[in-house]
Amino acid sequence: MFKGSIVAIVTPFDNQKIDEAKLTELIEFQIANGTDGIVPCGTTGESATLTHEEHHQVIDCTIKVVDGRIPVIAGTGSNSTAESISLTKHAKAAGADGALLITPYYNRPTQKGLIAHFQAVAEAVDIPMIIYNVPSRTGVNMLPESIAELNNVPQIVGVKEASGSLQQITELITLCPRLNVLSGDDFIVMPVMAVGGKGVISVVANAAPRLMANMVDAFAAGDFLKASQIQRDAFPLCQAMFLETNPIPVKTSLALMGKIKGDLRLPLVGMSEGNLKKLKEILTKYKLI
Repeated sequence: MFKGSIVAIVTPFDNQKIDEAKLTELIEFQIANGTDGIVPCGTTGESATLTHEEHHQVIDCTIKVVDGRIPVIAGTGSNSTAESISLTKHAKAAGADGALLITPYYNRPTQKGLIAHFQAVAEAVDIPMIIYNVPSRTGVNMLPESIAELNNVPQIVGVKEASGSLQQITELITLCPRLNVLSGDDFIVMPVMAVGGKGVISVVANAAPRLMANMVDAFAAGDFLKASQIQRDAFPLCQAMFLETNPIPVKTSLALMGKIKGDLRLPLVGMSEGNLKKLKEILTKYKLI
């Protein structure tokens, strides 16, 4: 169900309030440039500092603007299982096509706890779900054999894998052929697809949606040399998006491109002068500014 170049879209703010007009423009920019799906309220969408009301607002706005043209996969994960269930119930009621659920962060559950968490959400809400594994953010790595324990849960249809380990990703795809595995790292989309992955949930696509769409489309068409070349060509831009903590560089990029104001919420702050200079040089090279 969920494949291709899917954007983990930023949440634009204007004086710390959700800027629905700019969010609408960003969504239209994505659809016009070949993006295959939208993830609102993910890490890139600063979900950690959105109130529940704002979380609902962003998801509702995204679903309304997309209007069924491409899938909307709402970020509904939390380190509280009860909160994850509540957010996922809202996403289903609002009309989301699926939910992206991060592994519980900070409390660092055991593998048994991770399995129980996703089972509980799946039992509570009948909506297609993607597990999001990003150990660098959460402090816990959900192992392939643990995800395999959930292989027969029909609501769980995919995994966003951001462990950075191709060995782990290959093991996951081997153990769970039913699940669509999506790269959570823009650096290795092509290698992940080469071992059976179905695409990417991308940060870079916020600023360069056509670039990421062209890469996954080339691979899907069997033009592996073209896809590989695009991956290498995109590498400096991928690096630039992580000069500082995501989503600082990508929101700064969109501001420089004139698409949003670029406001961040504390504890995130603007880029250092040195990194900002590097970012501007890369964006200029890619003709984004």
